[in-house]
Amino acid sequence: SYSMVGYGSNKGIVPVTCEELFKGIEAKNDGSVEYQVSLSMLEIYNEQVRDLLNFQSMKQKGGLKVRENPKKGFYVDNLLTVPVKSYSEIDQRIQEGTRNRTVASTNMNATSSRAHTVVAVAFKQKGKNEAGQETTKASTINLVDLAGSERADSTGATGDRLKEGSAINQSLSMLGNVIKALADASNGKKGILIPYRDSVLTKLLKNALGGNSKTIMIAALSPADINFEETLSTLRFADRAKSIKTQAVVNESPTEKLIRELREENQRLMDQLKVGGVITITQEPGAAPAPVQTEEEKLRIKKEYEEQLARTMAENEKELGEIEQSWKQKLADAQQMFQGRDQDEQKKKEERLCRPHLWNLNEDPQLTNMVHHILDNGVQRIGNSKADPQPDIILIGLSIQRDHATVVNEDDHQLVLQPGSSAKVLVNGETVTTDTALHHNDRVLFGSNHLYVVHHPKDVDVSQKAAASPESITYDLAQAEIAKNSGFDMDVQGKSKEDLLIQEDLMTILPMIGEANAMSQELDKKVKFEVALVSPQARGIGKGKGRTEVFVKMKSLLNDGDWLWSRNQFLNRKFLMQEMYQKYVDGEKWDKPPDSDPFHEAPNQSTKVGSVHVYLQSLTYMLDLDENLSITNYQGNEEGRLQVMAVPCHENGQEVTDDDDLFVEDPNELVGQRLDFKLKLPYARGLGSKYTEDVYCRYKFFLDDDYKSTKKLSGTSNPDFNYVQQITCEAVTPQMLDFLALQPMVIEVWATQKIDTPKGSSGSGVLKHHLTTRDLMTEDAVRRSASSLTCAPDAFLDKEEKYQLKCELAAAHRREQRTKSKLDRIRKLVEKAKAAKSDTVLVEELEAILSSKMAFRGAARAALLAQQAANSPTKVCSLM
Repeated sequence: SYSMVGYGSNKGIVPVTCEELFKGIEAKNDGSVEYQVSLSMLEIYNEQVRDLLNFQSMKQKGGLKVRENPKKGFYVDNLLTVPVKSYSEIDQRIQEGTRNRTVASTNMNATSSRAHTVVAVAFKQKGKNEAGQETTKASTINLVDLAGSERADSTGATGDRLKEGSAINQSLSMLGNVIKALADASNGKKGILIPYRDSVLTKLLKNALGGNSKTIMIAALSPADINFEETLSTLRFADRAKSIKTQAVVNESPTEKLIRELREENQRLMDQLKVGGVITITQEPGAAPAPVQTEEEKLRIKKEYEEQLARTMAENEKELGEIEQSWKQKLADAQQMFQGRDQDEQKKKEERLCRPHLWNLNEDPQLTNMVHHILDNGVQRIGNSKADPQPDIILIGLSIQRDHATVVNEDDHQLVLQPGSSAKVLVNGETVTTDTALHHNDRVLFGSNHLYVVHHPKDVDVSQKAAASPESITYDLAQAEIAKNSGFDMDVQGKSKEDLLIQEDLMTILPMIGEANAMSQELDKKVKFEVALVSPQARGIGKGKGRTEVFVKMKSLLNDGDWLWSRNQFLNRKFLMQEMYQKYVDGEKWDKPPDSDPFHEAPNQSTKVGSVHVYLQSLTYMLDLDENLSITNYQGNEEGRLQVMAVPCHENGQEVTDDDDLFVEDPNELVGQRLDFKLKLPYARGLGSKYTEDVYCRYKFFLDDDYKSTKKLSGTSNPDFNYVQQITCEAVTPQMLDFLALQPMVIEVWATQKIDTPKGSSGSGVLKHHLTTRDLMTEDAVRRSASSLTCAPDAFLDKEEKYQLKCELAAAHRREQRTKSKLDRIRKLVEKAKAAKSDTVLVEELEAILSSKMAFRGAARAALLAQQAANSPTKVCSLM
């Protein structure tokens, strides 16, 4: 968007192209050629076309129709094309289109970053050729601002049953398919079918992509390493587009010929309509007989054909009228059409300089400060269109009530906001329920997505007026305030790169969660969405191998069921929710069966209960491990206990005992040696009552690609897995030693939630499903007011670090026990020699005690002294 439109004084491709076009016209205009420039502006969102220069048409259900003409190709029916005579007029129309786009995206709860904008500039040159014939040269410049693509593999929508359900990404996906097909065809591949008809965008760009055109594509890349895959994918996309071959030719034809051809075609179509639009089908010799059609099918086909003929005639008549109408008359008609709008906009602009008003904030900087509401003296009522009488300021969208709020303007000196009963109103990120004074640059959120800034020129509090300029008030600032007042630490001072990335994700996801909850309330879906911060350890990828990420938890308000979605899995579902909600608003059939409902998750799917982090450091000393460990969820809360054992064993599976004496002190001497051990998961205890079905554990060891799993058990919250698996490493590597010493092996516990629908709450005997979603959310908020809705990743980390230290201490304790045992045996050998009144001990007996191939340093020193004693009269008791 920045490249195409620009921002502020930095003009983008659209304004620069239009400006240069008129500069060229001015330089070449000698009176012999008439130059005609016309403009249209449309938006494609969710496979629906909206005319941004005709706000009334934006209310049309399903958007404008895309039709096909045998000569013109695909076009948008009833799209307004405005004649313009200067760059300033183009700029005015684009500004108007942007305002309409802002209002529409807010009212429809749409995400502007997922919409394609097409600004089409039609350019005609009328003059006489060398033969004295009047000719017309025609061209169209399509300036397309494509929506950004979401990450695919990192979205978490991967594997989601509704991944392909949304039409949001269809245009962009189909554009990729078309470009691939065109690239293959340009490289000589035969039999390629170009799928132009698969999306609205590819239909409208058919000529620009593979026809009579010159096409330039600009690819926006990110320098961030986190976006490496997206950058690579974009470069591949652009490289493929470069290989497409197009051939541009001059579209020049005599004006009289155009008029004659249009009239002849209309006469031919009129003749067909007079005879009933008869369709004659010629049967090829030897071809299979055509299927027999019923009378109803014949009537339907005939009706469709007649409608198509009528549309073609109407288009021809329209084009004929445009050719015959003078350019001056077209400009005069356009000026008359927009004169009233332009005068009103100029008046409002002047009024905004001295009057209190609200101006909008939008996640897209291009759509910020495009919507304004003047706060006249007296009482200004704010509400939705269903209110009677109509409010002074009508807001359409999520969570907007009939009487949402009132702003009292006392002679332009003081503004007081009065929120309606149970209406959602936030001022500077804080919820307000009583009368609140508004000051210059205050941020006000009405409902879920109407975010405004107060402009108050006569604010009595001059210090507040000077505290922040309008340029410093951004959408991100407002969302950071809301996040901070929701309990998140949004300060940037002293924060690490990881913390700043989390803050950025939170500012993106929090308003979306608010919208999802609002849609759940209005559609009465009885689910609630919450933010969840999930650390790398909780995701099972190990410390230092990732960062804390923002997830979304969907919780059933009827029972204890909850499901954890990744950020982009939630985004995918949210777009489907928007589609469902828009159908609800439009009065269409909106509800869906559970298997295609974005608010629904099947209760019988496997859910991650939690994980156990096991440090296997003891194996590097050939010591066994036997621990009863906490199963912790993503918040670091305990969900139960898991017994874990790791026992060194021989190649044949026989477990190592103390008598085998394979203890080692220096783990590095294991490098290159074979290592066998048995992993045992005997049982889990204390799982929640909802985790009693299909309970199992799974894990990966070191460089395993696939999970190993225990059997699934049901009917108990204390499952006995009795799992034993021998793990073999043919040759220990330094990397494996580092893993055993420093990295945990993550064992995940999974189960199918057993969900029951409990009766009532707070002692009521009313079934919960008889309450509304709004009531259930209020009840849930009251019940959980004392608890935090988010996890503390640092706390999770502290627990793991404590456990790692505990493992190290346990291993050290086992090594100490082994050392003490050897010393005790040496002590007994010395006492035996003393009892026999001998001054020496046999070296063979010491070697038997110290037979371990890797003994501890103290014992090795004792052996050396003992060997020296065998060759000298020194007393063995000096070893003590």
